[in-house]
Amino acid sequence: MPEKRLWRSSCAMQRKPQSHEARICMWKYLDVHAMDLIDKAQTTDQLKRVLAELFQLQGWESDPRAAILLELYFYTVQFSREQNFSREQSSAFFAIVKDTHEACVETPLPNVEECYHYFTELLFCHAIRRPPFSIDLFSQEQLALMSDYVVNTYFRHFKLYKYVFTPQVRLDISLSYTGMPEPATELGELTMLPEPGETGESLKEPVPPAPEEEAESGTSAPAESPRAPLQEYISTQLCQELAQLRLAVEERLRASEEQFNAKLALLEKVPTSPKGGGRGRRK
Repeated sequence: MPEKRLWRSSCAMQRKPQSHEARICMWKYLDVHAMDLIDKAQTTDQLKRVLAELFQLQGWESDPRAAILLELYFYTVQFSREQNFSREQSSAFFAIVKDTHEACVETPLPNVEECYHYFTELLFCHAIRRPPFSIDLFSQEQLALMSDYVVNTYFRHFKLYKYVFTPQVRLDISLSYTGMPEPATELGELTMLPEPGETGESLKEPVPPAPEEEAESGTSAPAESPRAPLQEYISTQLCQELAQLRLAVEERLRASEEQFNAKLALLEKVPTSPKGGGRGRRK
């Protein structure tokens, strides 16, 4: 039977991966007053409380998303302290990590390439003296350390961050067959059952057979509907199509996983110093 299929996905309502322009982001999220509060926090609990107050994450003890964000911010500040960054460097590095995370979670669609490109552009925007577009806030050695840290801590868990902070993408399938009533009408007639306390008189078409027929036949088996073969055929075809669709989706996810791992391995091998030196020679 010829049929027409309509495919609808919530992906059409989601935002596509975007390309962001890197800009100087020193003092963007952590200003001088915020850095004063962070410098005064000596213990882990004090630092977490300060960050939670600065970014409205007071419910982090019960909210998993807030807790994950707080951990990301906390370890970013800890890395800056371990590297003895200045206040300006700590503020800029914190903004780089936060902007990279926001670019990651702006869409549930894959965008690891766009995010990594944006991240590298943010790094070089703070490592090359070319005002007003970039400043030489970090050295090449610091650039390499920051790149290794973010790749090993954030991009290795890129899919986990996207899973936690983005809505789940679901595929809705709507099938309509030529020469058949609308699915809503057909479904309404087939699934219309009496509520508790109601009688069969409220149905459009009484399903149970008459008592006299049951007595003559000696059985209570209902008569087969003339639509039963067609319904069985549609159900069989639908099951086959869904099975093929499931296999195709699993294969695509497997290929996407392999591609992501290959890209991540390639990104780890790319040196950052030569690229920064090359850009530094431009005038």
